[in-house]
Formats: sequence, structure tokens, C-alpha cells
Amino acid sequence: MSEIAQNEQFNDKINIKVVGVGGAGGNAVNRMIAEGLQNVEFVAINTDAKDLLRSDADVKISLTDNTSRGLGAGADPEKGAKAAQDHQSDIEEALKGTDMVFVTCGEGGGTGTGASPIVAKAAHQQGALTIAVVTRPFSFEGPQRSASANLGIENLRKEVDALIVIPNDRLLELSDRTVGIVDAFKNADSALLAGVQGITDLITVNSYIHVDFADVNAILRGAGTALFGIGSARGEDRATQAAEIAISSPLLEESIEGAHGVLINIAGPTDLGLQEAAAATELVRKAIHPEAQIIWGLALNDAYGDEVRVTVIAAGFDPKSKAADAQAAPAQAAPIVA
Repeated sequence: MSEIAQNEQFNDKINIKVVGVGGAGGNAVNRMIAEGLQNVEFVAINTDAKDLLRSDADVKISLTDNTSRGLGAGADPEKGAKAAQDHQSDIEEALKGTDMVFVTCGEGGGTGTGASPIVAKAAHQQGALTIAVVTRPFSFEGPQRSASANLGIENLRKEVDALIVIPNDRLLELSDRTVGIVDAFKNADSALLAGVQGITDLITVNSYIHVDFADVNAILRGAGTALFGIGSARGEDRATQAAEIAISSPLLEESIEGAHGVLINIAGPTDLGLQEAAAATELVRKAIHPEAQIIWGLALNDAYGDEVRVTVIAAGFDPKSKAADAQAAPAQAAPIVA
């Protein structure tokens, strides 16, 4: 049996679901579907019935009751949590038999902030590797939303194996100064897509050097805080440049120094040299804990042209490390295209 056939046979056994909770989570799911994220099933969960109608997800769960009447949670996380608890059986049924669950939302609102920990707990209790990829609100959205997001993130952290937090303010550093508000939120969708795809592609896309579910599980199961960065480059030293951009990305809430486990995905054309890929991996290795476990995958496809893309997911930080909570200084990175 060929390597590709073996990969396809293996991938058929892995059930991956992406659950978008609330309005921002639903928007992110629609973006992932539109961009053709492969080999995953999508679930949308919302208290806003009208918003749920716009969802392209495979499964939709409406968290409606006589109180909300399908009009949303009114930016109240307690209402979002109560609505999810009232529909616990529906959520559990939607997640049954799943190996890996991504919970995605925009923190700070009512449904995403309140319901996402309930969803994550249901997934985790069923034995799924549970990863949350969420955004922290823009500063211009106000201190109340920021405080709500902080509490929601801590509640979610208790229910997942790994938590990736993408600060929306950092996305402004990746955008043109004249970016419109709609495009700014689209960039947030793009970041959530990249965070999920950076992990799923390692498992589901047939690659020259393949990473399987057991590898990802070894790095992310019970990992706690995870950090995520992406980079791309062309021309001379493209692989190392892409790796440098990835590990200094503003999407990272902190430096990856101290990480004990790292997933690296390198993607590029078929003329990408082994020495190029090795140099990129070595650059990442020097930036993390000296005894860290590194798992890397290599995807070759001439559709990339001259471009090399590097995705880095770092986890396994010492709880006492500053990497868990601190904010990193701004760094240059390639823009996300909405």
C-alpha cells in the first residue's frame, strides 16, 4: 500500500469537528467552509436564530428558549452559558464519536463567551482532543467587553486540552492603516481559520513528511496555553525567513521560548530543498526549550509557486513561565489576506 493510500485510510478513521459558538464563531466557520478547509465537519451553535440561518455548517444547534426567543444573549455570558446548559444533550449528540474538536469563538460577547466552555467540556468528557482557538476583542470595543473576554478565556482554559488566544489588536499590526472595520473583523476570521488549519492540515493533507493524529495528540493533549504563528516568504532563504516571521508573529501573545512541545508545518513547491526545510526547523528549535519535542510535517505542491509557508504551534509551557499570560512586544509579520 502506498504512503498516500495509507494516509487516506488513516484519515478516514479520524473524526474532526470545528464548532463555531456565537456570532464570531459562526462567521469563522463560514469563512473556513468558503476557503475549503478539508476533512472536517462543521457545527454552528448560537442563541441568535437569525444569525444561525446564515450558517453554512453541517450541523446547526439553536440555543433558544422562551426567555431569549432566538434573539441572542444580549452580550451576557451568563445567558449564553444557561442556554448551552439547557441544550446540553443536543451538544453532546453533535459531538459524539469525535476524535478532535476545535471550539472557536470571539471572546467578550454573550454566547461565545458563556457557551464555549460548556461545549468544550462536553467534547472533553467524550474523550476528544479539545482545542480552543479564540480571539481577544479589539481595544476599541471597550473595557467591559475586554473584562468579559478575560473571564471567558479563563473559564474556557479549564475545559480544553489546548487554548490558542489570538489578540485582535495584533491583527491591526498586520493590516494597512486604512483598513475598514468590516475588513478588520474579516482578518479576525482569517486568523481563526489559520489557527485551525495549521493543525488540521498536519493530519489530513497528504504530505511528503506526514504527521498523524497520535503526533498532534502527544503535543497538545493537556498542554494548556498554546501559541500560534504563521509566516511566508519567497526568494533566497525563503524557508528560514518564513520560520523567522512565524516565531516573531504578532499573533503570538508571547515568545515561544520555554515551549516543551512544538508542531511545525512547512509547505512549499516541490523544488524546496531538504536543507532549506532543515534550516527552518533548526531556527525554530533554537527558539524553544532545549529539550523540547518537535514534530514537523512537510507538504510539497507546485501550486505554492516560489512561496514557502511555515506554521508553528508551540505548547507545553511551564505554568510559572511568563509565556502563559504576558503580552509580547510588537513584531513584523506578513499580512493576513482577508
